[in-house]
Amino acid sequence: MSESVAGQNTGSTHQNLTAGESEQDAWAQKLARTGVPYALNTAAAWSWRLIVVVGAVWLVWQGLSKVSLLIISAMVAALLAALLSPAVYAMRKHGIRAGGATAIAELGMILGIAALLALTGQQLVRGFVSLTNNAIQGYQQLVDWLKGMGYELGADQLNQILHQIEQAVSNNPSTVLRSVSEVGSTAAEFATGVLITLFTLVFFLMEGERIWLFIVKLFPKQARDAVNGAGRAGWKSLGAYVRVQILVAAIDAVGIGVGAAILGVPLAIPLGVLVFLGSFIPVIGALISGAVAVLLALVALGPVQALIMIGIVLLVQQLESHILQPLIMGKAVSLHPLAVIFAVAGGSMIFGAAGALFAVPVLAVVNSVVRYLAARQWENDPELRREEFLFPHEVERREKSKKREEKAQKVVAQAREAIRGEDDSEGTVPETSSAQATKTVSSSKDDT
Repeated sequence: MSESVAGQNTGSTHQNLTAGESEQDAWAQKLARTGVPYALNTAAAWSWRLIVVVGAVWLVWQGLSKVSLLIISAMVAALLAALLSPAVYAMRKHGIRAGGATAIAELGMILGIAALLALTGQQLVRGFVSLTNNAIQGYQQLVDWLKGMGYELGADQLNQILHQIEQAVSNNPSTVLRSVSEVGSTAAEFATGVLITLFTLVFFLMEGERIWLFIVKLFPKQARDAVNGAGRAGWKSLGAYVRVQILVAAIDAVGIGVGAAILGVPLAIPLGVLVFLGSFIPVIGALISGAVAVLLALVALGPVQALIMIGIVLLVQQLESHILQPLIMGKAVSLHPLAVIFAVAGGSMIFGAAGALFAVPVLAVVNSVVRYLAARQWENDPELRREEFLFPHEVERREKSKKREEKAQKVVAQAREAIRGEDDSEGTVPETSSAQATKTVSSSKDDT
């Protein structure tokens, strides 16, 4: 019996192979009749499919470009939420409601940024006078040096240059107005983006997990665990990136700021703030902030101090790239430095400053998601949650609130039944009975 079954299976397999081979032969004969090589035919089949994919991507790209402000605001809110969520969870753990914890965290962040900007503004005002005097002296030294080289750059030449600039402005008023309007629209767009970011941040911190679980339920049931686990893995990677990046930026700012203060470079504190902000844009930010530090040292102190400032900047950046980044950032996001460089360069080319800012965190999230899905970790993930995380006291508080709502609904239902019963018993005067029932319900509410 088994031998006959095996023979039948072998025969069916042979028939399938024969059918497949015959189909291939027929296809090869068809191509031979048309005179089109097999490779060219395959390339053509892939080409139109690629055209469809590229067209779909282009349409999505055009649609997203119309709402770029919303997308950038949401991404900034996600970065801030990843930074502030541990503080919100800590406050919730100690009994503070989610709304109160969110308000405290966001207001604390706003006040901290405002204090930092106020301190920077004061330093700029104080250092502007001395920097202006140093710039005048540097200009005079430049004029003397040019005179020694045989070039004249005195007051007459400077006035001529200023006159040419004035004429260019007066002859092109439309260009000037257009530039002013562009600046105004950019400022308005920036203010709108800040408001949207803060508003979105409130909901990310207060109901972020609930929003995520709602998104997960939009996927097919068999894919929900994979999507849920991959998203949580990406969120962990994003949080690790933000916290580590802040630490690295703070170390860079302190190192360059202290070095500038020791050399006597004016505006050391604003320079440290610039280095801190520039560190969030890998490679490009460090280059720009370092150049500003060297330029300030050159204008204020001279070429010798500028060379020393170059050494300080290079030392701090080398410590960051060879010690801090591999030890801290590499463990946090598991990204190769070459991948970081290409991501920043490609992001800046395509999306400008926003691309340079979000390239690394997006790459870190994508890397974590791909690793999670490739390893099928959702099948044995003990940390995978399908419900919103709540502390025990929050569960108890929510149950009490639910019971109060149910009790209130029962009171309302009993009142409605009482009104309906009186209307049925006194059908001749329904309006009067209804009014009396309403008075009875209101008096009972006042007694309670």
